[in-house]
Amino acid sequence: MFQRDVVSLVLFSFLSVISACFAISASADTKKVTVVSRGDETAAYAIDMIRLGLEKAGRNYEIVVQDAALSAPKMREELIAGNIDVVWMATNMDMEKNALPVRVPLFKGLLGHRILIVHKDNAHLFDQVRTMEEVRRFTYGQGVGWADTAIMEANGMKVIATTKYENLFYMTDGKRFDAFPRGVHEPWGELQNNKELELTVDPNLMFVYTSPYYLIVTPTRPDLAADIERGLLMAIDDGSFDEKFFSNPMVKMVLQRANLKDRRVLKLHNPELPPLTPLENAKLWIDTSKL
Repeated sequence: MFQRDVVSLVLFSFLSVISACFAISASADTKKVTVVSRGDETAAYAIDMIRLGLEKAGRNYEIVVQDAALSAPKMREELIAGNIDVVWMATNMDMEKNALPVRVPLFKGLLGHRILIVHKDNAHLFDQVRTMEEVRRFTYGQGVGWADTAIMEANGMKVIATTKYENLFYMTDGKRFDAFPRGVHEPWGELQNNKELELTVDPNLMFVYTSPYYLIVTPTRPDLAADIERGLLMAIDDGSFDEKFFSNPMVKMVLQRANLKDRRVLKLHNPELPPLTPLENAKLWIDTSKL
């Protein structure tokens, strides 16, 4: 009996050591990916796409989400320093020079279709606007350091910029400017989050420019950038990217409510569009005329 107990104890100890080794090995193989989220729908979608890319690439990563709302300049600084691993934003040449873009547009170029949040008193302010000359008579709110700010200014639009995203809704409500251009997927969730304010969505006008909204990875993690891009391209090819995109409640809501086909389109030039933007790959972009 004693001998059997000794054998059992030795076997148990051996299995415990083996299990511990496997646990340590698994822990060592799991790399962390740190992101900063302000908890909005865009952040949830971007994080979901990071997961999709890493799953398709067959890599074992743990995504660590830190709750914070950083200004664009601060986010850029933290990303380049390696304190944040991945951000999501409209790309520009500065970011592509200093960090690692994953060149798969998260919203298939939909973000470059922009409609206007306005004060309810200004619901019909843009009803008769037909030309860029008329567009330039008004003022527009944007964030400091946003790629969209530079695009609008380059097209001769008068922009009033602030460092805090949340302030833009109060500034629209206070009529500090005439309109707050947003990606077509953004206004309704934002209005819901600011329902105490007197805001609405202009029903007629849409600015369109090529402005890919990417995941952008710290330059300290080229392996991570390569894994995400490879995985997302696989997801594009097998249809799982489009399945996630079109089934996303936010995107579905846009296609139901934004009335994209019937809006008057004014096209803007994007001087910050990086030369390596994959414009030739039609799979990556949405064609609103075919919706």
